[in-house]
Amino acid sequence: MDNRSSTPGPSHADQSLFERWRDKFTAMTVGTPEERVAAMHEHHHKKCEKWKGELMTYSPAVVFMLKHLKQTGADVTSDDIVCAPCDFARAGGFNPAGVIVLCQDKLMSKSHMEDTMVHELVHMYDHVKFKVDWDNLRHHACSEIRANSLSGDCRWSREFRRGFLSFSKQHQECVRRRAVLSVRANPACPDQATAERAVNEVWDSCFNDTRPFDEIY
Repeated sequence: MDNRSSTPGPSHADQSLFERWRDKFTAMTVGTPEERVAAMHEHHHKKCEKWKGELMTYSPAVVFMLKHLKQTGADVTSDDIVCAPCDFARAGGFNPAGVIVLCQDKLMSKSHMEDTMVHELVHMYDHVKFKVDWDNLRHHACSEIRANSLSGDCRWSREFRRGFLSFSKQHQECVRRRAVLSVRANPACPDQATAERAVNEVWDSCFNDTRPFDEIY
């Protein structure tokens, strides 16, 4: 008689998940401090590249922006969207040379990356289609208003996690606040009042401009 337990062992999927967590834990705890930092950078980079590929293929919002960028003359490929460690608090950035940076160690989830990609793709779209002068604070403010409004950055759930609770004009307040913060960080902006004035001066026209979307995403 076979007295061995009939309890099934771990599935292949469970084993793979365990192995991934084991490898991540090992990377964080084994080796010199420099080796552990390098291992974590590699872990974040691989995850970022994986999510980036999936979003460029399957995300309706990302695919939509890539299509409309191509129509404006910018055929954006995976090489133009770079996963890299960043030394600032933002999740991503757009370089007018035509490169988007995804801050691989600042992205909390794939949905966070999706919002970040759409945000930066809106900046790229504005740069190509409207010839944005990023030293012109009104130009910068307009693109920030559009990117924050259209990307999902200001949806209620994101604002809740940031600790901003508002049931009246929540979306508009978020877009305005984040646009002012971005313009204030522009080296051409001397102070907070100038950033606020630039955003206020272009608010109505830029907030209502949802191109290439038909409405706020």
